[in-house]
Amino acid sequence: MITLYTSPTPNGWKASCTLEELEIPYEAQAIDMGENEQKQDWYLEICPNGRIPAIVDHDVETADGKGLAIFESGAIMLYLADKAGKLIPEDTAGRSRATQWLMFQMGGVGPMMGQANVFYRYFPEKIQPAIDRYQNESRRLFEVLERRLSESEWLAGDEFSIADIANWCWVRLHGWSGVPTEGLDRLEAWMAKLEARPGCARGLNVPTPLRALEAEPDEETARSITDQAQKILQR
Repeated sequence: MITLYTSPTPNGWKASCTLEELEIPYEAQAIDMGENEQKQDWYLEICPNGRIPAIVDHDVETADGKGLAIFESGAIMLYLADKAGKLIPEDTAGRSRATQWLMFQMGGVGPMMGQANVFYRYFPEKIQPAIDRYQNESRRLFEVLERRLSESEWLAGDEFSIADIANWCWVRLHGWSGVPTEGLDRLEAWMAKLEARPGCARGLNVPTPLRALEAEPDEETARSITDQAQKILQR
């Protein structure tokens, strides 16, 4: 059995959607970041970085008897794909492509969209050059994905993989980041295909549904999300 420690965020969904797609049994434990639970000592033993998600694979024997703890969303996805023997190509070239596009999300799409969220949504003062910087860079990365999807159905090639899940979990919230997808027809079609996958759909409800980020929320909802994010950013 696997325990998933998570919150309703793109990085958290990367783990839950992967688990659902792989049909690996797991239990989800919500981490309340508003209460700084991710910084408590018990959780830091599992995830030294004090972030979500993290997993513990209780089926793996360890010296302390607590099971194998894994943190960092990309590392979790690779571990789960290898454990199940699915969602990552078996051949060397295919595995390399999947890993490259996974790293593309972790090193580019996630950080750039995350910073776009900070400056566009969360900071009380609006610093326009910073907003422009991160929104424009996010759009550029979307265009890289668009070019790749003009070459193959999925990012790693002919096979759906963890690379698709990782990028989709972030790109799907482009509206919240203020990044348009107009003119990126292949990217939009790819997003629609992932939205239609039952496993991915289930993963978005873990640990609780958070649909407000998918479209422009009402003012009260946006304010609530922003207030929560500002508290987390200060820690």
